[in-house]
Amino acid sequence: QVQLVESGGGLVQAGGSLRLSCAASARTFSSYTMGWFRQAPGKEREFVGAISRSSSSTNYADSVKGRFTISRDNAKNTVYLQMNSLNPEDTAVYYCAARLEWIFTGQTMGAQYHYWGQGTQVTVSS
Repeated sequence: QVQLVESGGGLVQAGGSLRLSCAASARTFSSYTMGWFRQAPGKEREFVGAISRSSSSTNYADSVKGRFTISRDNAKNTVYLQMNSLNPEDTAVYYCAARLEWIFTGQTMGAQYHYWGQGTQVTVSS
């Protein structure tokens, strides 16, 4: 069982930045691909990005490419989502998720992730 706890959400003005963190309980954190998803009110959950076990590979949704960066620190069992140039369309609850896989697939489907955090709210004002 893996427990994931997100933090770092909040209210920011358009054009601003936020850094989300997701702390994992797993002793084998480095065995998991880590993903970030988001869900805006009235919308389906959508993929934001994912990072491979060793940080060698990443995959991003087109809507955030060039603005968001995922990183991880396996020594700290933590994955990060650096969000720059935020706009109101980025307002959502952001979730981190863990997927146990040997080879990075850049998986974009939430159903393919095995563990989820409780989410953290990000609100971008115009």
